[in-house]
Amino acid sequence: MAATTARPHVLMMSEITADGKLTLKKGASSKILMKYMAHETEILLHETRAAYDAIMVGANTIRIDNSFLTVRLVPGKSPLRVIPCSMADIPLDANVLGPDARTLIAVSGRAPEDRVAAMRAKGVTVVTAGKDHVELPLLMQILHDDFGIKKLMIEGGPTLNWHMLHEKLVDEIRLIHLPFIVGGSDTPSLVGGMHINTEDEMIRLNLKKYYMCGSNLVSEFDVLYT
Repeated sequence: MAATTARPHVLMMSEITADGKLTLKKGASSKILMKYMAHETEILLHETRAAYDAIMVGANTIRIDNSFLTVRLVPGKSPLRVIPCSMADIPLDANVLGPDARTLIAVSGRAPEDRVAAMRAKGVTVVTAGKDHVELPLLMQILHDDFGIKKLMIEGGPTLNWHMLHEKLVDEIRLIHLPFIVGGSDTPSLVGGMHINTEDEMIRLNLKKYYMCGSNLVSEFDVLYT
């Protein structure tokens, strides 16, 4: 593992188009593209969820996709749903706040107390993982030490993916390739964040496996940190 403190083993899993996009355009739900995944690949996604202790997506993904993040297509227990949300401001009617699975919302010390109380009233666990914003390394340590999370998968959008990679918190990446090109200079891609300045800042990967799953190519990488 790249981090020196105890944390879960982290898999980033995502569907992407041939040009690396996650959605049709900025603000569009990724569910639009996900419906074009082969059924075998949908099963792979749910098998992966069932094999992991927790699943994490960013607050903006919840606002746009309103996902359930549960295991549905295969037998198995749904993982703990983890949502970093510094100000506790995802909608209170979001599906992840429902009773389908356990949910943990990570907030900052600046989160309004009434919002935190409202989320706890929905039956979810709320933890503070940072003073001004959610600090992902601290959240990973909390998940490991306080909740026994050994394996975490992220189905994040570009912002969460960037921050997790930037903090050297991702161990593996699994990509489901969709045979489409959508284009768009501001269409969300797998990783957002700040521009890098030199090739030395590139995050290097080692391709370890690739295979067809139904009609979709799936590629798997180890993340290499220097």
